[in-house]
Amino acid sequence: MLEASEILNASVLIVDDMEANVMLLDQVLRNVGYTNISSTQNPREVLELHRANRYDLILLDLQMPEMDGFQVIEALKEIETGGYLPVLVITAQPGHKLRALKAGAKDFVSKPFDLVEVQTRIHNMLEVRLLYRKLDNYNKVLEQTVLERTAELRESEARFQRFTELSSDWYWEQDAAGKLTQCSGPVREMLGIGLDGGAADAGAGWNVEERAVLDDNIANRRPFLDLIYSRTHTDGSVQYFQVSGEPMFDASSRFTGFRGVGMDVTERMRRAA
Repeated sequence: MLEASEILNASVLIVDDMEANVMLLDQVLRNVGYTNISSTQNPREVLELHRANRYDLILLDLQMPEMDGFQVIEALKEIETGGYLPVLVITAQPGHKLRALKAGAKDFVSKPFDLVEVQTRIHNMLEVRLLYRKLDNYNKVLEQTVLERTAELRESEARFQRFTELSSDWYWEQDAAGKLTQCSGPVREMLGIGLDGGAADAGAGWNVEERAVLDDNIANRRPFLDLIYSRTHTDGSVQYFQVSGEPMFDASSRFTGFRGVGMDVTERMRRAA
């Protein structure tokens, strides 16, 4: 919503080659409280004036010598590339109204002036214009906020990965189909997951029951912490691993895969025994 003061403080440019019309419109606006009013009787000045001041509203007479209002509208399109021309045209020719609207003007007032109509159309157009600007600014702020939050999330994710890599022997990520997408350290050897996400080879000496618990957690998207499992090598030695993992989800709560960290805890388990 807009405060009344926002509308009354909006910047308005009056463009008319007749000084009497300029003075009349200026007085009409000031009588109802508008404070930021400029004017010119030279239509060739409008483009640079608007480039410098970006008026909220331009009251534009259509019938002027040397450069008419239609030519001014076309020139303004060089600046207002977004397609919104803040132009309210002034004309005594009924046939010019539709042409002006098709050219890009947003509204019109007729000569001779009906002062109540002039005030109402100016107020309504400024309200729309300022709301349009406020929405545009909000969208820009929102877009910047999203970019900043995305960057923060990426940085946080990078810190998490660096931390897990430092605090463990290996780190891994799988996609929703179980295929490894990221890993550091000897993940395939220690986790027993192939590139295609296939289950561990039972003939590789894994403890079947322990591996079943690990595989079941991953398959059913359950988080787990410090799960111990082991494998027995051909020489009879036992190797122990400790692993923690969690499912990953995107912003729409759609499952995107699994990730986890692990380490070789063989020496610890031997000391504990």
